[in-house]
Amino acid sequence: MWVELADEVVVKRTGEALVGRGVHVEFLNNRGEALERLKNFIPSGADVMTGSSTTLIEIGFVDFLKSGQHMWNNVKDKILAEKDPQKQAELRKKSTLADYFLGSVHAVSQFGEVIVASNTGSQLASYAYSSRNVIWVVGAQKIVLNLEEGMRRLNDYVYPLEDQRMKQAGFKGSTIGKILIFERESLPNRTITLIFVNEKLGF
Repeated sequence: MWVELADEVVVKRTGEALVGRGVHVEFLNNRGEALERLKNFIPSGADVMTGSSTTLIEIGFVDFLKSGQHMWNNVKDKILAEKDPQKQAELRKKSTLADYFLGSVHAVSQFGEVIVASNTGSQLASYAYSSRNVIWVVGAQKIVLNLEEGMRRLNDYVYPLEDQRMKQAGFKGSTIGKILIFERESLPNRTITLIFVNEKLGF
């Protein structure tokens, strides 16, 4: 359960619901297409920040961003390179204003609601308000019937996998600290783009 790709009709219907909530939607076939789309989507000179995302790792975007083979300003690199705790904290605050903030989500209902959970909430300010351009790359297995099923997916499927991933990485584990339920985008100066990929990506 929650690992099978939604069929074409469901994906299209969900996309239409998202458009009705102010989200720009694109449909791609695989992770290779997703990576190429991001390379061409983000303009040269843009400040780019990413949230923690298995999906972005799986499509190769994280490695591409680290490679420096682009004309963007990699905000996360600057944060990680700063060793002074106070200066790093300031950079993290500024990162919420990045021109382009990329990540994924944990569930998308067929009615167009989007659920994102976080341990610290570090990416949620950008998703909800502060970044002018937000891009979510989403595997089609994350589409659920409604908000209630989305919450079950989050608690019963996503959280155990993320907790296990963190423990394998040498940390204590994970928690669901904060949850964003995205209903719609109403601000005229923001663009939310959700890219559905017809491939199982992330949790």
